[in-house]
Parts: sequence; C-alpha cells; structure tokens
Amino acid sequence: MKKIKPKNGQESVWDYPRPPAIEPITQHLRIIFNGELIADTNQSYRVLETSHPPTYYLPKSAFRKETLFDSSLSTACEFKGVSFYYDIKVGDKLALNAAWGYPTPKGKFKVLQDHIAVYAHKMDACYVGDEKVQAQEGDFYGGWITSKIVGPFKGAKGTWGW
Repeated sequence: MKKIKPKNGQESVWDYPRPPAIEPITQHLRIIFNGELIADTNQSYRVLETSHPPTYYLPKSAFRKETLFDSSLSTACEFKGVSFYYDIKVGDKLALNAAWGYPTPKGKFKVLQDHIAVYAHKMDACYVGDEKVQAQEGDFYGGWITSKIVGPFKGAKGTWGW
C-alpha cells in the first residue's frame, strides 16, 4: 500500500485520527434515490477515521419522511455505540440496509443522535456541494469520496489487514 500525497486543498485519509474525529459541516449535501431528492441539508457532521473517506451524517429531519423504514439489522461500533439500520424506499425501488444511525451514541458522538448516514453505492447519487461522490468500496464502511480526499482507502478486497 502506497499513501497518496495530498495536493494543495486536499486531505489524506491517512492523516485522520483513530479514534475517529467528528466535525460539524455546512456544506450542501444531497441524496438522490430512484430519481428523486430524498435528503437535502446544509447542517450535518462528518466522521473522520484513519484510512477511511469521511462518513457524512445528515439530520434525520433532512430526509423525506416516507423514505426511511426501520430494518432489523443492528451493528456495534466501539466508539459510537449500537447502530440501527434503515431501508430506503421510493416508489417501487427498495434499498435494503442502505442507511444507519445511532439512537444513543456514546461520548463525543452524542451529537449524532437523530442523524443518519447512507451508503452512497446504494443510492443513485450523493453530493457534497456540487460534486457527485464516489462510494467507498465494500459493504462495511460508508465513506463518501470527493476530489478533496486522497487514499488509498480501506474497504476494498485485500485491505482488511491495513
């Protein structure tokens, strides 16, 4: 694995900390599913963890109410706590376990209560500002890759040992 040196205005995921950092952001975030805008906000958080592109958490209120449905999936994060997943449905299109949140997050992540993160690869498109993001590879992490982020990124086959 060879780390990519960031250019001016870029961030390297290898400079992100572990345990992860969290920061509020005011960038415009949008999510499109089945051709429709399902989430839109200028107030969210991003979680920054070594070797991962940022994971964006949007306020649950930024989502169209009729799009999120409770899933039976639950996982645990040593830093954030227990997460619960959501299916996303618009019209006849359904994405299973496409989003997650932490109903009772721990420590500095308490601000994530009532916030939802989404797997970009399960959506038509996710945007940070006017830039369409690339999804982090794999199904375990949900990072959003923009031109301002350099890797390499954990998640793809063969990266679990990093």
